[in-house]
Amino acid sequence: MEKQQLILGIESSCDETAASVVRNGNEVLSNVVATQIEVHKKFGGVVPEVASRHHVEAITAVIDEAMAQAGVTFSDLDGIAVCKGPGLVGALIVGLQAAKAISFAHGIPLVPIHHIAGHIYANALVAEMDFPLIALVVSGGHTELILMKDHFEFEYLGRTLDDAVGEAYDKVARILDVGYPGGPIIDKMAREGEDTYHLPRIWLDRHAFDFSFSGLKSAVINLSHNATQRGEEIHPANLAASFQASVVEVLTEKTMKALEKYQVKNLVIAGGVAANSGLRTSLTEAGAARGINVSVPTLNYCTDNAAMIAAAGSVALKKGLTSDLLVDAKPNLKL
Repeated sequence: MEKQQLILGIESSCDETAASVVRNGNEVLSNVVATQIEVHKKFGGVVPEVASRHHVEAITAVIDEAMAQAGVTFSDLDGIAVCKGPGLVGALIVGLQAAKAISFAHGIPLVPIHHIAGHIYANALVAEMDFPLIALVVSGGHTELILMKDHFEFEYLGRTLDDAVGEAYDKVARILDVGYPGGPIIDKMAREGEDTYHLPRIWLDRHAFDFSFSGLKSAVINLSHNATQRGEEIHPANLAASFQASVVEVLTEKTMKALEKYQVKNLVIAGGVAANSGLRTSLTEAGAARGINVSVPTLNYCTDNAAMIAAAGSVALKKGLTSDLLVDAKPNLKL
């Protein structure tokens, strides 16, 4: 009988302190997340120094809870997967140092993982990943189309030239003064409104796969300011729906064109914005119409978590992608 593989995953790249134990790359035995949303909400965004301090306070308890829920000890582990970057450097260091300490104390292989690779491998927790595939990565810091012909083979097809899509959601939420984080709030508002403002679709080159959202954000700002100057009332739900309609149309069309150009039949969606209901529906329907297999993580694996880091770590460990204890956090790490 083949030995079962157990991986402890640790994630602390931004404002979530997370630990998870995953068996055989797809069976989640525990997934503990200590969120800092309420802490940063009053600032309207993540404050790096504050995030780092909260990671220090939470990391030991979160790891202990993940191990207890999984019913395992450190001697049972085959590897420790930890997010190395990209992210906030102070936040990354906390998780990385905890992983190093456990690795050193118990002689367990250390497996550094790229944050975006983790988001992509969150799909392995839902279903087996079939290659070749294209990954649409949509989050607060990333908007990218990535071609994968096999495990841990990443080829960029396109990326945002300015704002990431999640960042644009937060800025629009700030314009409408509806709270933080903006993504879930705007998504909920969009379901209650209609696309009445017909905001621009920023295509750049329709046949290329780069994205731009700064112009769309500026269009929302200008519309709001002009309405205020004229004494006109803005309908917030309709503006949210109009903004989301523009985002979803561009993301969907460019993704489908990439799948067609590279003759790929498998699409995985990754990142916090993968939780967006409008985007999930649009991509799933567009994929079904073209015979594309579309994989979307369950909502709890879209946002930052450690199960996705462990899932990626499972594959990385099998490929021998381990590290010594000199590995550093890399806030601008390339995939």
